[in-house]
Amino acid sequence: MSFLKTKNYTELLFDIFVYTTCALVFLVVAYPLYFVVIASVSDSTLVSTGQVLLFPKGFSLFGYQEILQDSRIWIGYRNTMIYALGGTFVNLLFTLPAAYALSRHEFRARRPLMFFFVFTMFFNGGLIPTYLLMKDLSMIDTMWVFIFNPVTVNVFNLIITRTFFESTIPNEMYEAAIMDGCNHFKFFTKIVLPLSKAVISVIGLYYLVWHWNDFFTGLIYIRDYSLQPLQIVLRDILISNQVFAEGAGSGGAGGGYAQRYADQIKYGVIIVSTLPILVVYPFLQKYFEKGVMIGSVKG
Repeated sequence: MSFLKTKNYTELLFDIFVYTTCALVFLVVAYPLYFVVIASVSDSTLVSTGQVLLFPKGFSLFGYQEILQDSRIWIGYRNTMIYALGGTFVNLLFTLPAAYALSRHEFRARRPLMFFFVFTMFFNGGLIPTYLLMKDLSMIDTMWVFIFNPVTVNVFNLIITRTFFESTIPNEMYEAAIMDGCNHFKFFTKIVLPLSKAVISVIGLYYLVWHWNDFFTGLIYIRDYSLQPLQIVLRDILISNQVFAEGAGSGGAGGGYAQRYADQIKYGVIIVSTLPILVVYPFLQKYFEKGVMIGSVKG
């Protein structure tokens, strides 16, 4: 309690206000996530009537059983893992060298090239030309449309990475490497990449989350159900469950049974689709905290 003696009345009031505000913000953010978890194992009737607030009621794992027993779930997981890991690798493979080249002041074409990159953030060809391009490249109904797509290089991530290279990797380090006979390729692979774990983790996580949540690509470019990602599979399960519950509800016990567990399946789908990313995040958190401050301080 010695730290309290060093603070006056005004400072204590300010600290209490800050801590109270942070606690309220945390509750506002955390409670919806907590509610999804308890609603996924509670009786849907109690959830819909507002009786589930802090603790699950009518505990049942029926929703998870129905979801995980569906073979489509595991096919979707397999596909999404391939698309997310392969796509993220390709994204980093193109983004990191491009950002390094654009960060070098001796590269005279970097400003015109950066203009063309930024231009694509505001203007693009649209859905129909993009679809025709994918068709001409024979990527429709293939896994490659998820891995090699029009957003292989995200310009926002490119700018973040370029800024990191410019502000973190001193030019004197490159000059010293040149004197030791190091070229750009060796300098990039041996020095720049090992010193850039923070930004690689940040943009890698951005790309990974984007691929994991990618719903639109599967909806537009994929007709073969064995190639559909997890998000499309979960959508189909959710829609089919809702149709069954509403359709059978007017005539018999089957509808009541389905309606009783409809919310369990709905909230269970949310948990199943987000849990892998939540598991990955703690391992990247220490790099993420450092990486999000890139470019925020000059000097």
